[in-house]
Amino acid sequence: MNTSGQVVGASNGRAFLWTQAGGMIDLGTLGGSYSAARALNANGQVVGGSSLSDGAGHAFSWTPASGMVDLGTLGGWASKVAAVNANGQVAGSSALGGPYSQTHAFLWTPAAGMIDLDPLGGFRQAAAMNANGQVVGWSRPGGAFSWTPDGGMIDLGGDVAVAVNDSGQVVGVSNRRAFSWTQAGGMIDLGTLGDSYSEAKALNANGQVVGWSFSFGDFTSRAVLWQPIANLGCNATLAGCNLKGANLAGAYLKDRDLSDANLTGANLTNANLAAANLTDTNLKEANLTNANLAGANVNGANVKDVIWSNTICPDGTNSDANGGTCVKHL
Repeated sequence: MNTSGQVVGASNGRAFLWTQAGGMIDLGTLGGSYSAARALNANGQVVGGSSLSDGAGHAFSWTPASGMVDLGTLGGWASKVAAVNANGQVAGSSALGGPYSQTHAFLWTPAAGMIDLDPLGGFRQAAAMNANGQVVGWSRPGGAFSWTPDGGMIDLGGDVAVAVNDSGQVVGVSNRRAFSWTQAGGMIDLGTLGDSYSEAKALNANGQVVGWSFSFGDFTSRAVLWQPIANLGCNATLAGCNLKGANLAGAYLKDRDLSDANLTGANLTNANLAAANLTDTNLKEANLTNANLAGANVNGANVKDVIWSNTICPDGTNSDANGGTCVKHL
């Protein structure tokens, strides 16, 4: 769906566009019997895939003015789309030959047609694209990649890249854990809900990432929202930072160095502080409801008037079982 409320998809094997005013419109096919719309932009340009009369499958672009246009291939029998941006650029993947041939990621524009993003590379699949024409995806051999018109193809080091925002932040999966990547900061492990597996699925312009994490303890998958920590003008360890009154609800701070930091009145509800270094940290009046401090070093910390509620104390006990406090369990 786009910001105008237009919806695309497939119904009874045919691509459709739906609007509040016009209802469902059949977008047709490229001569075959099947088509499906995958995405659309703010201008109402629809992209997807359709069969041809010979049974091959090609990527298409549709607009009210042009109708359904065959985007072609990179010489092979099939192509498919991943995304379209507001500039009318389309990203996807195309076979170079027959049904089992290698595929390459492509960028298509009305002016240049289909461009092979890595003609010398191996097997590549595009997954997403932003407004600047940055394309991300995955390759074999290799892993997650990012391609930009200026920088070309970059190996991100992870397994799969699945989404990118207009700031160039990329998210995906590396070694069974969700990651976030930026040009300036490189790859960051987003962590899990306590076990070893998580996946990032999407992100927005504010850097908020959504996905899921799997727990082997109860074999349950849970939805996850990863919140970015603002630029606080201090080093990456957070040691000595002034975080007075900061909203760090749900923050993943496991193993982080927060020694000598000022967390007076900070909101740390649901924060993961397991094994964090909180030596001499000022936690006065901080809210640690549902927080996990198991194994944290709290030597010399100021814990006056801390809100303890269902908090996992540094010694592994629960504050609720300790009379509503962790003071004697640090």
